[in-house]
Amino acid sequence: MSSERACMLCGIVQTTNEFNRDGCPNCQGIFEEAGVSTMECTSPSFEGLVGMCKPTKSGMYAIKVDGRLPAEVVELLPHYKPRDGSQVE
Repeated sequence: MSSERACMLCGIVQTTNEFNRDGCPNCQGIFEEAGVSTMECTSPSFEGLVGMCKPTKSGMYAIKVDGRLPAEVVELLPHYKPRDGSQVE
């Protein structure tokens, strides 16, 4: 059983321990502003991986992440598009 999860906002893939310990390296400020935990914004269900090698955003990113971000996060992001392929209503 994999302990990897993907962020529902940026798609970065990390272990559950990394998300618990460090939060999301790209989105943590947004989650804190919304008052939600990092684990509420990650999912163990994701598809496809893309590797990115940049000094500030290196890592593995999921192409599709199943799940819905908490409403508190979506309210902060007027142009948000879900990573699961659905549309925001």
